[in-house]
Amino acid sequence: MEIKVPELAESISEGTILRWARAVGDRVSPRDLLIELETDKVNMEVLAEQAGVLVQILRGTGETVRVGEVIGIMSAVDDAPVITPAAPAPETTPVTLHPVAVATPAARRWARENGVDLAAMQSRDPFGRISVGGLQAGAGGTAPAVAPLEPAAATPAPEGALTEKPVQRISMTRRRQTIAERLVRVQQTAAMLTTFNEVDMTAILAVRRRRQEQFLKRYQVKLGFMSFFTKAVIGALKAYPVLNAEIQGNEILIKRYYDIGVAVSTAEGLVVPVVRTADQLSFGALESEIARLAEAARGNQLKLSDLQGGTFTITNGGIFGSMLSTPILNPPQVGILGMHQIQLRPVAIGEERMENRPMMYVALSYDHRIVDGKEAVSFLVKVKELLEDPEALLLEG
Repeated sequence: MEIKVPELAESISEGTILRWARAVGDRVSPRDLLIELETDKVNMEVLAEQAGVLVQILRGTGETVRVGEVIGIMSAVDDAPVITPAAPAPETTPVTLHPVAVATPAARRWARENGVDLAAMQSRDPFGRISVGGLQAGAGGTAPAVAPLEPAAATPAPEGALTEKPVQRISMTRRRQTIAERLVRVQQTAAMLTTFNEVDMTAILAVRRRRQEQFLKRYQVKLGFMSFFTKAVIGALKAYPVLNAEIQGNEILIKRYYDIGVAVSTAEGLVVPVVRTADQLSFGALESEIARLAEAARGNQLKLSDLQGGTFTITNGGIFGSMLSTPILNPPQVGILGMHQIQLRPVAIGEERMENRPMMYVALSYDHRIVDGKEAVSFLVKVKELLEDPEALLLEG
């Protein structure tokens, strides 16, 4: 029975094998995990459709595979060959190397990026194949998957080049490559500008102090800042709907629903899961949903549907200590709000009095192709007004 890459999603046609969860010779039951795939957006699991024994792995860890491609072979349990562990060979027994028949495209790319000459390599694979997994295993200090036929001649370093300097070369993950490509593309295709303002967080901090214990008991989640900002953004989007839009050809598609993306930092890069119909959620429901999505993101448990269809994005660099930044648009959206660190600063209260107040800079990046400066500035002022008067958020619905 052939193991094929299943249909992943409408917009995803290929992925990278992160790992095989079973080894050759393992018995597999229906719904057992076989492979974990990394795609541009989420990690996905390939499960066994029926019981059997894994008898052959055709594509290894690190290789790029396409939907429908055969990546392994299983046999029915009754037809499975008996795999007897081989007796350990004496230490003096040489390892048989098989001549190279073919290197996978991913292996060729990895070798090119890491300065490995595949023409001077031999493979232990019985079919003579070299994979990225084998190359990386050799580079990691384990038993090498490939060995040089003969010592390579030393190549003199170019004049002026740094020599004998410690460096580390790391292959970009598929997700990081996608993030990089999207960030460059949006700056090339959108007329992106950023406007700034500052918010006095005194009132919100006071509400959190008064209500935190009761809120936590009722919803089993803390009352954070994100629910206030989400509510304020929705109020501003209702007042200035062009920020809740996208460009389609020569038309502007204004969305009358509010699916708010919340940027989450993970070990593999930034992802933006979406809080659906956020305008219909209470503070408790908002905080619970945001916490659920953040936990799923950091555990690589997000579904593709969690990442699709946002209308506006909020990102909080303040949790890392950022004072000010210009967030980059999340296409096809035309607006993104950046939150920053809260700091005590002296603020004029009237003409003759100063007070230390907890202040936050906020930034709105927008697509100037359809959003004028007046609308952008007015939107951000509306956000500021709603945050500085939290009771107004209740009146906004």
